[in-house]
Amino acid sequence: MSKITYKNQIKYLESLRIAPDSLIKEIENFAKVNNIPILDWQAAEFLEQLIIMLKPKRVLEIGTAIAYSSIRIARRLKKKAILDTIEKSRDNVVIAREFIQKAGLEHKINLIEGNALDILPSLTKKYDLIFLDSDKQDYEKLFYYSLVLLKKRGVIFIDNLLWHGFVASKKVPDSYKNSTKVIREFNKIFSNHSSLYTTILPIGDGIGLGVKL
Repeated sequence: MSKITYKNQIKYLESLRIAPDSLIKEIENFAKVNNIPILDWQAAEFLEQLIIMLKPKRVLEIGTAIAYSSIRIARRLKKKAILDTIEKSRDNVVIAREFIQKAGLEHKINLIEGNALDILPSLTKKYDLIFLDSDKQDYEKLFYYSLVLLKKRGVIFIDNLLWHGFVASKKVPDSYKNSTKVIREFNKIFSNHSSLYTTILPIGDGIGLGVKL
C-alpha cells in the first residue's frame, strides 16, 4: 500500500499534538468506530489556521458528514461570520445536528440537507472560502459550481487529492482503481485551471489549495 507519510513521522507529529477537547475527541472516536470518513486531524488544524488568517465572513462546506470539520471551522469564525454546509445523507444529517447542538453552534452553522449538485446552482451569495470534501466522482462538477460561488481572492480547500497515496502509485488495489483515476484526472484540472493559483500539499490525505485570481 502506498503511503503519503511514514509511520514514524505520523507518530512523531501525533506526539506533538495538543490533546483535542472532549467533543472533538468524541466525534473522532465516533467516526472511527462507525467507519465514517472525516477530515484528517492535521488537515483540520491547517484549515483552522486558514480561518484564523483569512477571517472569512462566509464559508461554504460541501460534505458535512457528521460535522467534525464544520464545528472546527465554526469555532474559528468571527462573531458575525457564518458557515453553510451541505450534506445529502439523512443519517449523517441527524448525527451532525446532534454534534452541532452539543457544540452550541446552531447560530454559526447553517446545515443544508440535500444533494450539493442540486443545491449549489441555486445559491446566489459569494463565499470567501469553500471547503470541498464530497463524493469523489462528483468533484469535477462540484469544483466548477464552487468557482462560480467563490469570491475573487477567495480560497478553495479540497480534501483527498493524494487519495491514500494511490495517485502516485503504480500498484492500486482493484477497489480503488476507479476512484484513483477520477482523482488523478481531477488533479490535472485543478492544477491547470486558469482562474486559480493552486498547490497540492501532502497534509492528511492531500490538500488542494487554490486562490481565485
